[in-house]
Amino acid sequence: MDRKILRALQADAGLSMADLADRVALSKTAVWRRVRDLEGKGVIRRRITVLDPEALGFGLTVYAFVSTSHHSDAWFSRFENAVRSIPEILEFHRTSGQVDYLLRVVARDMRHYDEIYKRLIREVDFADISSTFVMETFKDGPELPI
Repeated sequence: MDRKILRALQADAGLSMADLADRVALSKTAVWRRVRDLEGKGVIRRRITVLDPEALGFGLTVYAFVSTSHHSDAWFSRFENAVRSIPEILEFHRTSGQVDYLLRVVARDMRHYDEIYKRLIREVDFADISSTFVMETFKDGPELPI
């Protein structure tokens, strides 16, 4: 039953408890308890509305691959603070292999991305940042296969 609830909420986080109860064939009270329990366990981290970046003027998606020769706590703290201060950076991952970090960035256009890039390199010293620009997206979604 929890999986049905999670599937429904992934598809539409704005469902009311009554609508969610109808979709999974449980009472509203039972669904509310299960959702509250899933939130308490951390299975549901938050409920969001997914917006269309292009419709809001963010026509460019960029994956920035960051390499560094610095691995101190102080350096990482500066990097993390810089990333968190830039709202166009949507994802921030530490990775294995030749690249240390991966950033997913949205920008209005190339000039806007260049401003974001310059802001980041003013804040933190990097060995290398290389960027890949998304030309076309075929699959994009936050839904987990449950």
